[in-house]
Amino acid sequence: MNCAGIAPNGRILSKRGVHDLELFHTVLKVNLLGTFNVMRLAAERIATSEADEHGQRGVVVNTASVAAFEGQIGQIAYTASKAGVAGMTITAARDLAQFGIRVCTIAPGLVGTPMLAGLPEEVQASLATSVTFPQRLADPAEYARLVSMIAEHDYLNGETIRMDGALRMSAR
Repeated sequence: MNCAGIAPNGRILSKRGVHDLELFHTVLKVNLLGTFNVMRLAAERIATSEADEHGQRGVVVNTASVAAFEGQIGQIAYTASKAGVAGMTITAARDLAQFGIRVCTIAPGLVGTPMLAGLPEEVQASLATSVTFPQRLADPAEYARLVSMIAEHDYLNGETIRMDGALRMSAR
């Protein structure tokens, strides 16, 4: 399971000026390059393990975000990085198939993680109302349960699975 994410805000151009290129680079480095690096190193280790009777050795589960598909204003770096993670999924699955390694990605919506926990409670409650159903933040244990389900379901491969309560992000 591969989970990395920082999400500083910044518009391409705002009243304060142009988006800081170093900030954009940092977000890509953590979210996209970090995910790739862990995936490649994990794949190297998994490839040396004993295959099961179907030739399977393991699965890598990466973390994208619903922002990969509908990023909000000020999320250009985060959106680009998470879209990159989602975009790597099918190619990684194809690259690693010869070693019996599956690759899937989860694109969570609003999850009660430390990233959201820093927001005031009223802001978190307001965010929860934007979720279609169930109208609440997801619990990190639900994310973990989905990782387990992917690991157990040996025909899931090359998929990006949204875990978002039918949330579709607005522009703001």
